[in-house]
Amino acid sequence: MVQYLDKNSGFNQWNANRSASAPKSRLSSFLWWLVLFMAAWWFMGILTRPATQNTNTDAATAPVVDLSSVPQTNITSDDISATIQGLRISDIKLSNYAINPNDPTPVSLLGDGDSFAEIGLLSSGTAAPTATTVWRNNNGTYTWRNPDGIEFTRTITIDGYVITISDAIKNTMSRDVSFAPYARIVRTGAEKSNAGVSNGAISYVNSDIEVEDWRTLDKKSYAYSTTTGFTGFVEQYWETVVSIDSPDQTIRVKKTGDIYSTDVASSAVSIPAGETKTLVTNLFAGPRDQRILDSAETKITGLGDSVDYGWFWFLARPMLWVLNGIHAIVMNYGVAIIIMTILLRLLMWPLTRKSYTSMLAMQKMQPELQRIQKLYANDKMRLQMEMMKLYQTHKTSPMSGCLPMLIQIPIFFALYKALLVSVQMRNAHFLWISDLASMDSYFILPILMGATMWLQQYLQSASTKSASQNDIAAQTQKMMRWMPILFTIMFAWMPAGLVLYWTVSNIFGIAQMYIIKRASR
Repeated sequence: MVQYLDKNSGFNQWNANRSASAPKSRLSSFLWWLVLFMAAWWFMGILTRPATQNTNTDAATAPVVDLSSVPQTNITSDDISATIQGLRISDIKLSNYAINPNDPTPVSLLGDGDSFAEIGLLSSGTAAPTATTVWRNNNGTYTWRNPDGIEFTRTITIDGYVITISDAIKNTMSRDVSFAPYARIVRTGAEKSNAGVSNGAISYVNSDIEVEDWRTLDKKSYAYSTTTGFTGFVEQYWETVVSIDSPDQTIRVKKTGDIYSTDVASSAVSIPAGETKTLVTNLFAGPRDQRILDSAETKITGLGDSVDYGWFWFLARPMLWVLNGIHAIVMNYGVAIIIMTILLRLLMWPLTRKSYTSMLAMQKMQPELQRIQKLYANDKMRLQMEMMKLYQTHKTSPMSGCLPMLIQIPIFFALYKALLVSVQMRNAHFLWISDLASMDSYFILPILMGATMWLQQYLQSASTKSASQNDIAAQTQKMMRWMPILFTIMFAWMPAGLVLYWTVSNIFGIAQMYIIKRASR
């Protein structure tokens, strides 16, 4: 970004000329805001250090239910496996995702003893199965009959990362009965949120996504009413949510001691005497991969919108799609980021070329501009008129160098968000970097980025003589010399993939500047 704000850019010259008549320079204000922006990002970089997992499992605060008499069974598919114990599902292992490159153990969701998903029924006038109910298992079909003779048949199937629980209830009584389906997820510990990704409870309420951060849940509870929806917990890369296929739902989210829980209950379903009705609940437990989430949305409405891509989602999602497409060819995300960066810079070539050309034109008109400044130093109105004529003569504008910078800002933020939320980037290696979604622990990339930024600034200002060292432009030039250092510090804690993008962008900008300068000679 700083390449368009050097001492000889039209933007700085325009502000330098206006400083004589304006008590406060707009450029100075802009630079102060820029410094504040960098300080904020530096602070945010500290917050985005690798998060730690709190695994406090204090038994005093955990829900105490004696399940020793309830047998356990396992269900498996190509993608996941899980433990079934009565109404509860736990220890969901993601077969395709290892803990880290050095540990092939699959990632486990709801894996400790006090974490589970429970799918059950609330009854009125008769008994419903509870967490301690012992079901009869017949080749994966679970059956139970209550004292009134009502028969419950539960089947559990897996489709991708969606576990579907179907409860067929046969009313053998001579009167109507009603059951209200419910589902809840209970877990211990909390992955700390960072400045880029919010972790905590998530709910889909009346077509809107509601996310409550862990720290927010430490202070208060939440309740929602919705026609249909889902609720659960999200982390940076994983998501565990439940959805009841019944209308008129109430969702609650709370924390008790060290236990976080969220539950959803639907309105009661009446089952006439002698009839059978089936109640369906879907549990998604898997990666926050947009392709997978979109596929699962056929069973859980709204799941495809559960990933927050930030303000510039309309850029982040296509960029992530392009990045994954390039990776499918080159098989390395570091190389994919380099190729995507070059493609983006090529798309911006016309605008950047115009900016560089305008900068060169401003350099050529520098002597005439200084002559006008001296000649009309006491006539501000005439000075402005002569400056505008000079700009028109050279077919340039003092603001022409700002557009490429403004375009890069949303691209920067979109890529930052995409890298943070993309599970594909997790553990993605490149050269000495073991995880492109985390900081470069050796700080090599941030130093390279700062060096290329300094070289870019040096090449831009090397061919131009300095103006008066007392004017605003000269002061700006002195301040801009610190930008590579400040950006190096700020980017030291940023995702390595983002720093790689900025470094390659700087190198491309240097090459582009060299080509344009040669062509203009």
